[in-house]
Amino acid sequence: MKKIAYDDSRIHYCGRMEKDPECEGYRWVFAASSALIRFQGSSLRVEISVKREGWDVFLGVIVDGIQSKLEVKEGRSEIVLAEGLDPDRIHEVLFFKRMDTMNIITIMSFQVDDDAVVFDANKSRSILASELGIRSGRRIEFFGDSVSCGEVSEAVLYTGKEDPAHNGEYSNSWYSYAWMTARKLHAEIHDTSQGGIALLDGIGWYHEPEQDGMESFFDKCQANKRLAPATDWDFSKWTPQIVVIALGQNDSHPIDFMKDDYSGSMAVKWRDRYAWFINQLLSHYSVAKIICTTTILNHDSSWDKAIDEVVKCIDNPQVTHFLYSKNGCGTPGHIRVSEADQMSDELASYIDYIMSVG
Repeated sequence: MKKIAYDDSRIHYCGRMEKDPECEGYRWVFAASSALIRFQGSSLRVEISVKREGWDVFLGVIVDGIQSKLEVKEGRSEIVLAEGLDPDRIHEVLFFKRMDTMNIITIMSFQVDDDAVVFDANKSRSILASELGIRSGRRIEFFGDSVSCGEVSEAVLYTGKEDPAHNGEYSNSWYSYAWMTARKLHAEIHDTSQGGIALLDGIGWYHEPEQDGMESFFDKCQANKRLAPATDWDFSKWTPQIVVIALGQNDSHPIDFMKDDYSGSMAVKWRDRYAWFINQLLSHYSVAKIICTTTILNHDSSWDKAIDEVVKCIDNPQVTHFLYSKNGCGTPGHIRVSEADQMSDELASYIDYIMSVG
């Protein structure tokens, strides 16, 4: 087998990533981080290092349009991504992170057959490359929670129902409304989201009882402090035209203060910090359109009222508030594939509209 270095310029990467200080490779933390490889040969392997907490770890791979998932164990391993392919054809393989920051994947190298030919995936004109926005110049970033990550999205028999018992096997960022929206717009995606996260530190479900919030999470490249020291993200590396903020659904845990006391100190603090967060993003992405929203996951309408109030107070034409047709009342469980598809249709149409009016 012939080794391809992890930083080979012919590989098209997308997502926040950096060199791992503990081993030679690119470190993936966020869902929807991906690598596209284009080659002529019969097989492709990847050498990775895995850290995890909580759920089992599953990675995604699409080989010539056919998707599958791979369960991987903690530590270093070599994984077969494709084998038995026609050696005379050009193949495209997309390798991607299905799950959120509860695991860290370091890409150390790829391997192809000794006589394989590797092409520049950055120049691909395939249907997949077009959907991924590789040549379009369009970029979209999501700051959200488990819904934006595609958590439990593949539990399709539970559409419109509570989640089944699971250990990570149903979570797939490819079927998140976020990545679906990006593909419908032919845009690259950064999915800077985390299951259970709230806007504020000290509330929500993520990393209870210390509960890191998006306010201390959004500017990180390595964001899971339980797995490795946190590192800062350099916002100048990647600038989106569209930013979607989809927060507010985990902030009601352990107390739904927006519903119980809309004028109370915690509710006021939350609205102040939401405005602060918007302004932080504008300071990094000065010309981006910022869309503030939640999702169809069941939640009290006071959170959407709060978001609407903040957007109106900011009074900036770049910042808008968007509601889905089933906003806050679509399902008691996570968003399944068909629901994500409908959400992405609505959101992509809205984005097309706001981009067309300038």
